[in-house]
Amino acid sequence: MLGMARPTQSSAGALSRLQSQKTHLKSICLQYLLLNSHCFCLLKNGMGLIIFFLCAYVPKTEAGQCKWEVVLKDLQTIKTSKDIDVSLYTANADEDEECQELVMRCFFLETEVIFQECRIKNCSKTQDVWNIWKNGNDSFEKNKLASTKSEKCKECEEYEEKNFTEFVQNFEKVIQRYCKH
Repeated sequence: MLGMARPTQSSAGALSRLQSQKTHLKSICLQYLLLNSHCFCLLKNGMGLIIFFLCAYVPKTEAGQCKWEVVLKDLQTIKTSKDIDVSLYTANADEDEECQELVMRCFFLETEVIFQECRIKNCSKTQDVWNIWKNGNDSFEKNKLASTKSEKCKECEEYEEKNFTEFVQNFEKVIQRYCKH
């Protein structure tokens, strides 16, 4: 019996995870240094030396970098695909600000539909679609975002179904809008 192997994450997905680990490490470094106000005393014990070197080693990340930039890059990769032919519930790029999280969730839910379709049809961009879905899920899991449904906000299924090209264009606009804040 033949089975489908799950795609591995590309360098874009690994980069996203590495950047979050660096941010977490920087946070730990800062907390340790703040809790121990005698910086020179840190160098007297082994743990202090380790933390000092880790803090000094962690490279600086670009200030103001949006967490969705990796997804945006993968979207630009798949948008020219000719072998993805699906209709998807497509949120409007100009939805109300308080609906932003629900809109993003909707796009990632529909990305899972694209992924399943790609697996069935063995399309050339399956890995890129998987990366988009995985990075989106990781971001929502990591931040434990809690949606509060407003009367203004729609459910995914309430949006109009659009073709793949229009879906990707709206998804890109939503991410670009989100990253401007």
